[in-house]
Amino acid sequence: MRINLTKKDLVNSIYMQLGFSKLISENLIDDFIQIIIQSFLKEKKIKLSRFGTFEIRHKRSRIGRNPKTKESKEISSRKVLLFKPSKEFKKLVNSKDNE
Repeated sequence: MRINLTKKDLVNSIYMQLGFSKLISENLIDDFIQIIIQSFLKEKKIKLSRFGTFEIRHKRSRIGRNPKTKESKEISSRKVLLFKPSKEFKKLVNSKDNE
């Protein structure tokens, strides 16, 4: 079972399926990733149709506890990245054909 999908895998897939050179395929992937990152930093939310939505949420600071020492400590506030899959993606993942 394969765990990682690398940029090289994406480049090779575009190269094989569309026939673009590997350099053009790599530039295409790089540009796509840059567009996603720039849009995300600007809008704080990205929706990719039929895939899902990425969103930044702010978590407030809170008190946490070390389970070993029982020592209480403040966990600082931070931003977290959330992903919510689309209905189509959920349906695809849960379909009987994928088992």
